[in-house]
Amino acid sequence: MNRLLFSASAGALAMALGAAPAFAQELPGSFDGVTIDAKLIGGQQYEALYARIAEWEEATGAKVNVISKKNHFELDKEIKSDIATGSIGWCVGSNHSSFAPQYPGIYTDLAALLPQEEIDAFVPANIKASTLDGRLVMLPRAQFDVSALYYQKSLYEDEEKKAEFKEKYGYDLAPPDTWQEVADQAKFFANPPDFYGTQYAGKEEAINGRFYEMLVAEGGEYLDADGRPAFNSEAGVRALQWFVDLYEAKAVPAGTTNYLWDDLGQGFASGTVAINLDWPGWAGFFNDPESSKVAGDVGVKVQPKGSSGVRTGWSGHHGFSVTESCADKEAAASLVWFLTNEDSQKLEAAAGPLPTRTAVWEWVVAEAEGDAYRQEVLTAFQQAAEHAFPVPQTASWIEISNAVYPELQAAILGDKSAEQALDDAAEKATEILEDAGEL
Repeated sequence: MNRLLFSASAGALAMALGAAPAFAQELPGSFDGVTIDAKLIGGQQYEALYARIAEWEEATGAKVNVISKKNHFELDKEIKSDIATGSIGWCVGSNHSSFAPQYPGIYTDLAALLPQEEIDAFVPANIKASTLDGRLVMLPRAQFDVSALYYQKSLYEDEEKKAEFKEKYGYDLAPPDTWQEVADQAKFFANPPDFYGTQYAGKEEAINGRFYEMLVAEGGEYLDADGRPAFNSEAGVRALQWFVDLYEAKAVPAGTTNYLWDDLGQGFASGTVAINLDWPGWAGFFNDPESSKVAGDVGVKVQPKGSSGVRTGWSGHHGFSVTESCADKEAAASLVWFLTNEDSQKLEAAAGPLPTRTAVWEWVVAEAEGDAYRQEVLTAFQQAAEHAFPVPQTASWIEISNAVYPELQAAILGDKSAEQALDDAAEKATEILEDAGEL
């Protein structure tokens, strides 16, 4: 663990600027008798990190009371409820680069609470994306997210399947490099209700984000140069129709419109899905025989490209924030630092997630030597990261997602045409942006 002294000159500068007191001692510090209430993202892939909280408690004398542990969509609703009722009495919250712009003012500037040397140790792009209006509102964890394609390798080694596919589609069966190939192969492999070609998260921001990146891959844009919804376009229809066609063909599970990330992870690990676009955090889980039926049979490659030649690449990163209302900001900042320090990032990155500290990237590359699967994962996600792009830069992104996703679902379920669903979604999104004063 790194233990860095915050220099007296930096501390004096922070005090002169009227910032909250910075650490005057080595991290993680001493906070006997302090209890930090925390709201954390929940999910199997995050539990190994949370086990480290006990180490921080032992080192500092403080305690952590986890008062909520939910997926980010549910956590977002809870935080908004707290804001509306003025009940932000907790100190530490999970955050995400896609969600953070919604919460202006509730999170404190971590740059005033942590040594600059520690902040400089992060990948600059991640720190930039964590900084809003000049304030570092969250510290990135080893959960930089961009999706690559996982697949069952044995399916592509079956000579009978290869011959059958070539006869039906006219090209060789190989791990797909385009979304049209994914669609072809998903339909080919599907044998419902026992086996499915692929799957997708079908509600909340999850389906809106997947639609967004498919839209970009089809040559479209979500918001135009003036910030107006532009996804109800020919490219938008092509993008949405991709989801619709797979659902109609029963190439995806019938319940996919209710799926979120944990459902996808468990689904691929169950051995009943051929191809799965998913996040790096699942890489270790998928190849662990104790958690996955496809362990030893997992291939990973860069995400496919759309008809425009552009690859999908919706991305973001997780982090932790400290509330302005926290009575013990120094202790809370220490906890946030501990959960994102080098040891914590190595722990998370060892299972597949991409780190956000420069030194841990170097460590991951060195650790992958001699491990064919980890090298394959690292190569795939390094390539995937080259095509990464963030969500549209609007504070209304999540609110727009909440209005758009039911329209996307309506098209997938056959209640509306893709054109009608997108026109209705664009109208709702425009109203949201107008109400927010963004148009």
